[in-house]
Amino acid sequence: MKVSLFITCLSDTIYPRVGEAMVRLLAKYGIQLHFPSVQTCCGQPAFNSGYWKEARESAKTILDAFEDSDFVISPSGSCTGMIHHYPKLYETDSVMRERAIKLQRKSYEFTQFLVQVLGVKDIGAVFPHKVTYHPSCHGSRLLGIKEEPMELMRHVKGLELVPLPFAEDCCGFGGTFAVKMADISGAMVTEKVDHVLETEAEVLVGLDLACLMNIAGNLHYRNQPVKVMHLAELLYEGVKQA
Repeated sequence: MKVSLFITCLSDTIYPRVGEAMVRLLAKYGIQLHFPSVQTCCGQPAFNSGYWKEARESAKTILDAFEDSDFVISPSGSCTGMIHHYPKLYETDSVMRERAIKLQRKSYEFTQFLVQVLGVKDIGAVFPHKVTYHPSCHGSRLLGIKEEPMELMRHVKGLELVPLPFAEDCCGFGGTFAVKMADISGAMVTEKVDHVLETEAEVLVGLDLACLMNIAGNLHYRNQPVKVMHLAELLYEGVKQA
């Protein structure tokens, strides 16, 4: 079984420790992640801005990179979700559309792969902290990721999971939305952080690095000590403490 890591732009350039955590956690289950070095951006910024020609060029690179992979695993519900748009990008090209559908069917966000494919719910982690969880828009709405992260966190010893008020509200990032509508985006993330602070959690955890970066930036601006982590990081820290 050839399992490949789709690292995504933000993890590759800003949060490489998230990719490292995924590699080390999956190694526990005998999976050695393959990393095609030719992979690049999934094309989502261009796609969302209406530049579909440019988005197809990025998509083709991803299709070529993971052509012979049995599974493709990503730390991002957003970028994994973009792969689900690939068939739409190639709806007038039957050959490329078939390749896109094939990639879509074998692509999983990290927690999806752990729970749905490997059947892992208890990773043997210990994390004695108060945690709240932000369900990112693309992961929860487009991919339907709801129970997988909750199941994994429920089995972490010592972790106190506190519900986040209005959890399903967007954090305000939205890719190019944060640039085009900066004032609205800023108001949305401020409201999100207000709710995070209501929980009195020590740690905010999520599955999408863009959302986490946005929330972490607002927390830092307000001098709030809440730590922001990708769930893969939390689980890996927990395994090291076990």
